Amino acid sequence: EAIVHKDVNGVTLQNGDSVVLIKDLDVKGGGFTAKRGTAVRNIHLDPENANYIEGKVNGQGVVIITEYVKKN
Repeated sequence: EAIVHKDVNGVTLQNGDSVVLIKDLDVKGGGFTAKRGTAVRNIHLDPENANYIEGKVNGQGVVIITEYVKKN
């Protein structure tokens, strides 16, 4: 069965989508906080876990939990 990634509103996410953070998130190992409203463009879906997406915030690659994003 295929893994389906959904944002906080239940909208299905695809590779290459743009999302917006809905909560301030501390970036572990990055030493900064990704602020609410930050756009994350060209996301990549984790093929093994429906709750994780990958993207870049402030030029740094991060893994984000899908419950903290909404699709643009």
